[in-house]
Amino acid sequence: MVQPFEEMEGIEKVISGYTGGHVSHPTYEQVKSQETGHTEAVLIEYDETKLSYDDLLMIYWQQTDPTDAMGQFMDRGDSYRPVIFYYNEHQRLSAQKSKKRLEESGHYSQPIVTQIEEAKAFYPAEEEHQQFYKKNPEAYAAEKEQRRKWAAQKEQENVS
Repeated sequence: MVQPFEEMEGIEKVISGYTGGHVSHPTYEQVKSQETGHTEAVLIEYDETKLSYDDLLMIYWQQTDPTDAMGQFMDRGDSYRPVIFYYNEHQRLSAQKSKKRLEESGHYSQPIVTQIEEAKAFYPAEEEHQQFYKKNPEAYAAEKEQRRKWAAQKEQENVS
């Protein structure tokens, strides 16, 4: 999820982390256990004069399977659920409009299950989880290929 955002002009910082749970400063292992209530997320700092929130939403929709409530691609469980977090009313309304446009597009035969929720405390992931795609290019490439295959399969299911 980090790479597509980092490549956009106007993105200042993308931080991998966790939000929405009931444990302060959770670790990756705790979140992965599915017992903290956290969702893996990215915090994006951007220059609003170069990039809009709507631009971020467009990138987000291209990176997820909005019809899969139980995870993303091979990452399974509630901590990987599709969700857009907002910080203000403008962002909430923009996210809702964006989701509605996607629902009305007819691109998916399954319902769009991505949630839109108010942002809660965000906890940065451990350093080894920051910029994973740069630190572990082979693993990231393999994961990206798995996601491509999964997406192709889901696309085929949506067409059928």
